[in-house]
Amino acid sequence: MSDDRRLVQTLDLCLRVGEVLLSSGAGAADVTATMRALAQALGIRHPQIDVTFTSLSMSVQKGPEEPSLFQIRQVTHRDIDYEDLTRVDHLVRDVIAERVDLVEARARVARIVSSGHARPRWAATLGWGGMCAGIGVQLGGSGTVVIAAFLAAVAIDRLQHLMTRRLIPFFYQQIAGGALATVLAALTTRVADAWVHLDASLVVSANIIMLLAGIGFMGAVQDALSGFYVTGSARMLEAMLATIGVIAGVGGGLSLAAAIGLDMPRLEPARTDLVGIGVAALGAAFAAASFGYASYAPMRTLAPIGAMAALALTVTFAVETQDFGRAWAVGLAAFAIGLLAYRVAGRLQVPPLIVVVSAMVPLLPGLSIYRGLALIGEGNDAATADGILAMVTAFSIAIALAAGVILGEYVAQPVAREARKVPIRLSGPRLVGVTRSKTRALLKRERAAERAAQEAETVLIPTGDVQEIREQRTEVLADAEADPDGASAAEPGAVSGPELEPESEVEAGPGVESEVEPEQAPEPDLGPARVEISLQEIRKAREAREAGSGEGQGPTA
Repeated sequence: MSDDRRLVQTLDLCLRVGEVLLSSGAGAADVTATMRALAQALGIRHPQIDVTFTSLSMSVQKGPEEPSLFQIRQVTHRDIDYEDLTRVDHLVRDVIAERVDLVEARARVARIVSSGHARPRWAATLGWGGMCAGIGVQLGGSGTVVIAAFLAAVAIDRLQHLMTRRLIPFFYQQIAGGALATVLAALTTRVADAWVHLDASLVVSANIIMLLAGIGFMGAVQDALSGFYVTGSARMLEAMLATIGVIAGVGGGLSLAAAIGLDMPRLEPARTDLVGIGVAALGAAFAAASFGYASYAPMRTLAPIGAMAALALTVTFAVETQDFGRAWAVGLAAFAIGLLAYRVAGRLQVPPLIVVVSAMVPLLPGLSIYRGLALIGEGNDAATADGILAMVTAFSIAIALAAGVILGEYVAQPVAREARKVPIRLSGPRLVGVTRSKTRALLKRERAAERAAQEAETVLIPTGDVQEIREQRTEVLADAEADPDGASAAEPGAVSGPELEPESEVEAGPGVESEVEPEQAPEPDLGPARVEISLQEIRKAREAREAGSGEGQGPTA
């Protein structure tokens, strides 16, 4: 394979890997660092990488006077797919550890992006329903609320999946999902009112959290904190539009319910005693694990994700009871998630992003958004002011979640060792990809190879080989003096020929002179000598000696 073709294939591999990472919600800093580490492992030094919200570009220049080779790739879709993210992360680690070459790596990437999932699509729909059912338990809802939240989530997922296939923008999908959640909750309340009391506000709040779970708040904040302001601004704008779509859909659903006589109640706080906290933590664990299942996370991660979500909710309740604000309580819980996620993800051999995003789902501000919309819908000044305050609190909670998780990753990861090896803006925590450009095992192998190469420069050979090599050099010098215009002519001290390497230095050993003159005859019986010569000369000298001994023995040899 030519160098130019290998270079083109390497750039294509790096861009395909970056596309999978960026479309799965990884930060621009993580994508850039992973692409750079992959390129360096495949032999490209100092590549130029640019990551934006909609495209990836990469260029390399082989020499100061050589033209640059440039490739660009558009990111056309964004879908939470933790199965592909995990497989690509493992591939990058295999390439850096030199367990996979370029050809096999390109084949594996092609299989990853073209193959389907191990779980069918209806299983993901059930996962979304399980997530909303867990949120219903977390909010203190009854069994009827849990069932209604599950059915509403299934309906919303199927509706949004159909709209995605129709290429309808995500903003309108959020509006449709919010409106459908509210109308279904109101209708279910009216139908079930004859048999059982159903708090529709809990159903709506659970479905709001489902709609907020797919919004990349954390990626936007991570990009802004790591210096990618353009990409961070674009992601923040997308997150705000998606959130506004949810608010518009829920608000329209509340107005429609009121118009047809289906008044929606305010959301009452759940129990905060020990029994209530225990049940809420159980519901949060089930919701987080169900979100991971719906996002195609590996099965081995579901139990740890649930445990971390339960711990985060417990921390939130404990801090909130100490008269801290909701945003501070959620921020400290997110910090605990980020602090533990790095170690947990390392044990599970998955990117920390999978653990972090899934564990923080129960802490999303669905309650604050619904309460703010309900208060604003009452129309009086005091309720409107309280509603606006609730909406600001919801935005603060979203920012606190992202900032707390990233701060926890800063503390947990060994960033300081790598900060000098990458640009300053890339020295943040890694939620996806490698934290080292080379593994410890690879570094040990490289050091061992360097030591072996240094030891191979000076070899111990028999004196007979040394004498024959000197005789060959003497003959070459004699031929050069007899035919100064010939092809074998060379300057003294730099003898070369078609079969001999340039003259090597001879280190002084026992009975061996450090510099050999052409006319000087070799001294007999020198014994073993340490000589720095090329392996080609040693091989030819031994072959010549073996050929001479074979001729002396005759046909009976």
